[in-house]
Amino acid sequence: MRKLFIIGIGSGNRDHVTVQAIKALNAVDVFFTIDKGDEKAELNRIRQEICETHIKDRAYRIVSAPDPERDRTPSSYPSAVRDWHERRVELLEALIAREMKDDETGGFLVWGDPALYDSTLRIVQQILARGALAFTYEVIPGISSVQALAAAHKMALTRIGAPLHIATGRNLADGLADEFDNVVVMLDANCSFNAVKRADIDIYWGAYLGTPDEILVAGDLREAAGEIERIRAAARARKGWIFDTYLLRRKDGN
Repeated sequence: MRKLFIIGIGSGNRDHVTVQAIKALNAVDVFFTIDKGDEKAELNRIRQEICETHIKDRAYRIVSAPDPERDRTPSSYPSAVRDWHERRVELLEALIAREMKDDETGGFLVWGDPALYDSTLRIVQQILARGALAFTYEVIPGISSVQALAAAHKMALTRIGAPLHIATGRNLADGLADEFDNVVVMLDANCSFNAVKRADIDIYWGAYLGTPDEILVAGDLREAAGEIERIRAAARARKGWIFDTYLLRRKDGN
């Protein structure tokens, strides 16, 4: 029977790949990737470099397919994402059926950790639920950008007896940081930290975490916001893509 590995590969640093992930990499016959165009070609190049670094004495192949178009200005964000995922399900189901033999092992190399803000695991489960393909799958955890952010800023994410919230920029724009004292924000393309009204918040921001291009900024949110916007815009223009994550934290906590 076909088997799939969903492998977390960290946030871009080849040294983030765990021993468990390396063992899984060396069991894969065919890797599936999504082509997101020239702007984000570097992401698949890094995946290929990870394979070249960690796979020893084993033949494998990499199969890529173009990412389905996504509505970037929808009237309903959840509906647009569900539609996009459904088209990815159809695309990857056909790719697995065509490219994998019944006794082969496939692999998806997931940025960061497969369980945190990534759709691959959900899509694989939807393919299996459709019933057209039979396969088993295994999830290999990875180092997330949240962990890499904390390590880069030399800090613990949690405080004594206090919760940590992980949210998106959309959540932040809706007022989340005005309610909670310790919030990690991911997937924020619009610098939604500018929507925070509180004056007692520090920001710990990082982009391209764990890579040679890593950028870090920390300080009072109101003082650092403009600098982060400028740095972020310049970095995105230079590389064509950016992954950034940040922590918003009340100043006087433990």
